[in-house]
Amino acid sequence: MNAYSVDHSHDDLHDHGPPPGLMRWVTTTNHKDIGTLYLWFSLIMFFIGGFMALIIRTELFQPGLQIVDPHFFNQMTTMHALVMIFGVVMPAFVGLANWMLPMMVGAPDMALPRMNNWSFWILPFGFAMMLSTLFMEGGGPASGWTIYPPLVLQTGDALPFLIFSIHILGVSSIMGAINIVATIMNMRAPGMTYMKMPLFVWTWFITAYLLIAVMPVLAGAVTMLLTDKFFGTSFFDAAGGGDPVMFQHIFWFFGHPEVYILILPAFGIVSEIIPTFSRKKLFGYSSMVYATASIAFLSFIVWAHHMFTVGMPLAGEIFFMFTTMLIAVPTGVKVFNWVSTMWRGAMTFETPMLFAIGFVIMFTIGGFSGLMLAMTPIDFQYHDTYFVVAHFHYVLVPGAIFAIIAAVYYWLPKWTGNMYDEKLGKAHFWLSTIFVNILFFPMHFVGLAGMPRRIPDYAVQFTDFNQIATIGAFGFGFAQILLLVVAIKCIRGGAKATNEVWEGAHGLEWSVASPAPYHTFSPQPVVK
Repeated sequence: MNAYSVDHSHDDLHDHGPPPGLMRWVTTTNHKDIGTLYLWFSLIMFFIGGFMALIIRTELFQPGLQIVDPHFFNQMTTMHALVMIFGVVMPAFVGLANWMLPMMVGAPDMALPRMNNWSFWILPFGFAMMLSTLFMEGGGPASGWTIYPPLVLQTGDALPFLIFSIHILGVSSIMGAINIVATIMNMRAPGMTYMKMPLFVWTWFITAYLLIAVMPVLAGAVTMLLTDKFFGTSFFDAAGGGDPVMFQHIFWFFGHPEVYILILPAFGIVSEIIPTFSRKKLFGYSSMVYATASIAFLSFIVWAHHMFTVGMPLAGEIFFMFTTMLIAVPTGVKVFNWVSTMWRGAMTFETPMLFAIGFVIMFTIGGFSGLMLAMTPIDFQYHDTYFVVAHFHYVLVPGAIFAIIAAVYYWLPKWTGNMYDEKLGKAHFWLSTIFVNILFFPMHFVGLAGMPRRIPDYAVQFTDFNQIATIGAFGFGFAQILLLVVAIKCIRGGAKATNEVWEGAHGLEWSVASPAPYHTFSPQPVVK
């Protein structure tokens, strides 16, 4: 046996194939199986988080208190955000990374397969704990997802459960990130230098470093909350010499890079899809890599733009205003490069491309409203209004969620061997796009007029726009059932995916957006 062969004589899985039924999924260390688990988990949480959003929008259909009591309303706003961020967007991106990264860098699997299995399987338990807080005495946290003290310290028995579940989710994220870094650094195929890696690999590489850097910061902040509540410390209690604003500084030092953790992999997905359906190389590959790295670096020095109204010194406000506006530069480079890639390309408009173009347009709307919020005197007017809600939902729904959906349509034929239903896919795109704008665009107007967020009641002059938004919410929510239908239909059968999906009609996936996969590299010349 030579140094490069592996002895499988004692490997039961190798001898007998994967274990039957459920145990296959519980014990799997295969990156494709784990990617599938992440994606299904994300879809289930998407419907749970969406249901919470519909409760919020139903209450806001008209002024007054009609459906739920204010405390439960605030629990819904808190849980909706935590579920969508930690249960939907992040696991979906990790699932896509598990499926595609090894194939894109020419690796046989992820670097740490057993850790990969564990980092998925602690997620359902973490979320079971988090959602169980809704059924505890005194109810779950009603403090908004930012869990600011002193408000969150009013939470009863649920607080330690919430904090422990956040720790579990953080551990999962850090393990996933370490695995991705180890895979990219150590398992690239011969000849694949860093500047030949596909953009999706690059964006995840940078995102993984962000995760490793900021998840411990969140863990520290919530642990200090725990000791304030149960162990007599006063980190954030002014009566004991602490400072509640310090929590905001620590939280947003995690929270702002977290925003980019939620969007950078989306940039990578769109940078894979647009060249394919434009039949062109990605415009400005190296500038895209540097722009991604710049965004990641700048994300660490802008955190207090979430805190313009806490009474910072003027110099601090000016610093955070200018650094925040600076992030628009690398982001603008990316949008310019995507549009330049499409310019004079032989474009076709299959479902993944529609979602990618929808991403570019609507993410840019979210970017412009973010630029408005970056300006301190303007933010004083908009802070904690629905304008902020409109801004971040434009970035995260037609932004991150559309990119995830685009990736699913794009890679489903590769995963299943079957083509998805193009007509249903396009119907899903148009319904989602129309309703997502009916849902979030009116929020800009009520926010500019001064409607505060996280409040179950509102002044009567905001009624019309709120009713429009609620109709949009139900339309968008029910449109997502089409995604489930398309995915199940594709898994169960349908037209076989031909080579054209990867080489012809759907463009040049492996030769343009990504370097060739491992098995098509010519042997490396032997240097004597």
